[in-house]
Amino acid sequence: MALQSSGQISLNDVNVELGNSGTAQIGLGDSSVRDLFDIASGEIEMADGYGKASFTGMVATGGTITTDGNYKVHTFTGSGTFSVSTVGSSNTVQYVVVAGGAGGATAGGGAGGYRASNMNVGATSYSVTVGAGGNGYPNFNTNSGKGGSGGNSSFHTITSTGGGGGGGKSTSTPQADAGVAGGSGGGGGIHGTSGGTSPGGSGVSGQGNAGGGGRRASMSAGGGGGASQAGFTGNTQAPSYNSGGDGGAGSASSITGSSVTRAGGGGGGGFDSAGSGGSGGGATGGGFGAVGTTTANTGGGGGGGWYYSSAGASGIVIIRYQYQ
Repeated sequence: MALQSSGQISLNDVNVELGNSGTAQIGLGDSSVRDLFDIASGEIEMADGYGKASFTGMVATGGTITTDGNYKVHTFTGSGTFSVSTVGSSNTVQYVVVAGGAGGATAGGGAGGYRASNMNVGATSYSVTVGAGGNGYPNFNTNSGKGGSGGNSSFHTITSTGGGGGGGKSTSTPQADAGVAGGSGGGGGIHGTSGGTSPGGSGVSGQGNAGGGGRRASMSAGGGGGASQAGFTGNTQAPSYNSGGDGGAGSASSITGSSVTRAGGGGGGGFDSAGSGGSGGGATGGGFGAVGTTTANTGGGGGGGWYYSSAGASGIVIIRYQYQ
């Protein structure tokens, strides 16, 4: 309900709008009245209340709850339930839904799909799913498999697609070297018997980007795609010769109250030097040694390497609404 938009407003009307008894003691200078009339200090008149309505905050449970000013933030690092008991004056929530990142192989894994917007909710319960990161694939053999794809994350009607696995090494006709499609695509691996480029996997529109291609002849694999940038093709960045491609950058959000970047792609492996992980939790690639690791609950892609690879990061779901 709201106060009338014209005519005489009584203190009884103000009391009722504030949820008090109509005959309760109240004054125009009271903090509750100033909040309702949206006048912090100075002179206040009854006409200043025209059309004003008292605010009722949303009440909900689920996940880890923090506050940011007048907002509550529910962070899910694992699957659970977001339960709304009171909708309040506004039924709008903000969300960030990040899927699990993919594992690397020779190439970097793609980041988990990233979706961020607003939706309207009711006084009911909503399932939340947080996708796991995909496994990396060891590359000890001449022919290797691909990195495992990440798991999907979801909240109500919103689903983000898991990242696509990084491509491996292949000397056979079937392209085990191609990156896998996903929320963001995995980088292309290498094919030792021919020139050209091994393709990176495609990304889902509105969630991520494609992985970079792998240079078959130069032994440089592609980087995985990130939420805001495609992965880089191998052998196209400094020091250029036999160097893996960097992972694509992720996307930043201040939904928790501070800016955090998530869903970066994994760096590709290179015979001489490896690609860097994309900002937002993507792992650095490797040469003959160990590769970097992802940052948990960022949806970052795993790093690719000549012998070793790393797993993708788990996803995350974050929900924000006004509670006071």
